[in-house]
Amino acid sequence: MNDEDSEQLELHLAGMGLKQAASIQSAQVILLNTCSVRKKPEDKAFSLLGELVPVKRARPELVIGVCGCMAQARAEEIHRRAPHVDFVLGTGDISQVRGLVEDALQSKRFQMRIELPERKGAVVKDIPTRKVGRKRKLKAFVPIQYGCDKFCTFCIVPTTRGRERSRPVADILEEVAALTAVGTREVTLLGQTVNSYGKNLAEGRVPFSELLWKLAEVPELARIRYTSPYPRDFKSDVIAAIRDCPKVMEHCHMPLQSGHDAMLKRMKRLYSVDGYLQIVAELRAAVPGMGLTTDIIVGFPGETDEEFEATMEIVRQVRFDGAYCFAYSIRPGTPAAEMEQVPHGLKMERLNRLIQLQNAITCEINAAMVGREVEVLVEGPSPKRPELLQGYSREFKMAHFAGSPDRTGRIARVRVTAGHLWGLSGELV
Repeated sequence: MNDEDSEQLELHLAGMGLKQAASIQSAQVILLNTCSVRKKPEDKAFSLLGELVPVKRARPELVIGVCGCMAQARAEEIHRRAPHVDFVLGTGDISQVRGLVEDALQSKRFQMRIELPERKGAVVKDIPTRKVGRKRKLKAFVPIQYGCDKFCTFCIVPTTRGRERSRPVADILEEVAALTAVGTREVTLLGQTVNSYGKNLAEGRVPFSELLWKLAEVPELARIRYTSPYPRDFKSDVIAAIRDCPKVMEHCHMPLQSGHDAMLKRMKRLYSVDGYLQIVAELRAAVPGMGLTTDIIVGFPGETDEEFEATMEIVRQVRFDGAYCFAYSIRPGTPAAEMEQVPHGLKMERLNRLIQLQNAITCEINAAMVGREVEVLVEGPSPKRPELLQGYSREFKMAHFAGSPDRTGRIARVRVTAGHLWGLSGELV
């Protein structure tokens, strides 16, 4: 989501006649697009703002703006701690960046824009940069939904992104058609709870599965991915679309967060462990060999040894292909921030144990694929090993294999010769 927001910001600036600078030192405008999902990226943003102080002092005409979720949540603090910043722009309407930059180039009055959209209805403001001017790229992110209505106790997204809102189907189809016209073969649909798409559209409710089928009709589009679905909203029609629609990839990143019902209740995750396991069983029954990845939080407030061990057991039982594992990070203003916290050392000990377990499972799963053939969208030479091509399989496994660079952008059949923690080695078939 941050990558896609950054591309929007860049396109708006290009529409003003600006172009990407070679370095910070030569830039006329510097934007920091920020994230607030954990504390670490906020600390990095403040650190970078500190590094920009001497740059601004040497060139007072330089314009510095802070955008994104951290800007939405901590605008006053940014102004106080970094008075050299010219404006703060939240997540409500990225198109405002043009006016803010133009004003800042002419005057030095600090401005702040952090209004969030109304709760109901689709994203009604037309953003032309979504349909024209996109860079030629093989794979692209396409947002279909903004905000969230779930209000998990650990999450700041409803505060920084607002309530759940869906984009009209016609806008999404138009954007994807424009992308494929300049060479895009794969799109990843973005939403905080992407499979709850389409509830409040002016055109009437459009289920997520229906959107998948409509996108599959775009002629030059080869692959459709999406992230991240919410377990409670995972219905049989979505599973059927994954099974029956050749353009929808056989991979699902479905956050678990915890393997214990009491913990899920404290997190205000609106599903049970049994409910999650049922979805996994239905997915794997419908699509054998389905790639399944997840998110897991360790050290959530009040986590007991029993609750942590329950999560470990679910990881052993499900055998995810991969997992993003995190130590809980306090987000001020969320209910979890006021709960009894787990000591940092214990959080890290548990996190390391979980990562070790998941890494072993990932290696075992990938090693078991030796001899199988996978379909890969060739992305070009590997940056680390340019003599090899690389690309992702339908199951979202990175594959490296020998081949001519002129295969870039094409679909290849690859026989797996070795499995690794990072993915697969193979040979062209």
